[in-house]
Amino acid sequence: MPRLSKLSRSVAGKIVIVTGAASGMGRATANLFADEGAYVAVTDLDLSKVKIVVEEIVSAGGSAHGWQLDVTDAGDRQTLVSGVVARWGGIDILVNNAGIAIETLADADDFEVKWDRTLAVLLTAQIQMIRSCLPELEKSSSARIINIASTEGLGATKGLSPYTAAKTGVIGLTRSLAVEFGSKGITVNCICPGPILTGMTAAIPDEAKAEFARRRVALKRYGDPEEVAHATLNFALPASSYMTGAVLPVDGGLTIKNA
Repeated sequence: MPRLSKLSRSVAGKIVIVTGAASGMGRATANLFADEGAYVAVTDLDLSKVKIVVEEIVSAGGSAHGWQLDVTDAGDRQTLVSGVVARWGGIDILVNNAGIAIETLADADDFEVKWDRTLAVLLTAQIQMIRSCLPELEKSSSARIINIASTEGLGATKGLSPYTAAKTGVIGLTRSLAVEFGSKGITVNCICPGPILTGMTAAIPDEAKAEFARRRVALKRYGDPEEVAHATLNFALPASSYMTGAVLPVDGGLTIKNA
């Protein structure tokens, strides 16, 4: 009888693109994949911060290279894909992590501008990145797409309607592409982070964070970016070959807590 443990839990040698990798969850994800032996394309708008992340990965013995990337720019996307393929020979994993958070009320004068920018970065750019990488992903024996959404896609907060709409769209996009790409052997899954200690939450006073966590989060704390990164890594494993279309909250129990 064959052993049951025949599926690999290693991403060593896999080629991964992480968008928005200069800080927060993206930085943690890039470092984690590199620690696990992957070749990591570190991408972000801020090239100076990209270089810092690449340096910390390389100094720890990992393999990484950096690209400046505006996920909404077709030229940047093509330069990235061509560069990754030229450097490492293909693409196995895409982590759509780049994000922004812009508050605005529906009756605000600047609502349409913020709506357009938010959906362009958080939703439209994800499908554009996927389409740019798809020819290479189709060549991989274990292609993985992991889209980062948010618990805002599972609920709602006042003043964040563009963000909530975009993140809800990411969940729908994930499910639809999981069905569409199933015959290609490409899995498409989605992470919904809850309250995480990142640059986006840094401006919230510590007391307010503590009070929110006490009232709303089952684990009574904000999460660490690395905790999200590990969930992302799990979706990328070769052994996760029968997981697709999944939507995974990484939120300390935020979405299950009634009171």
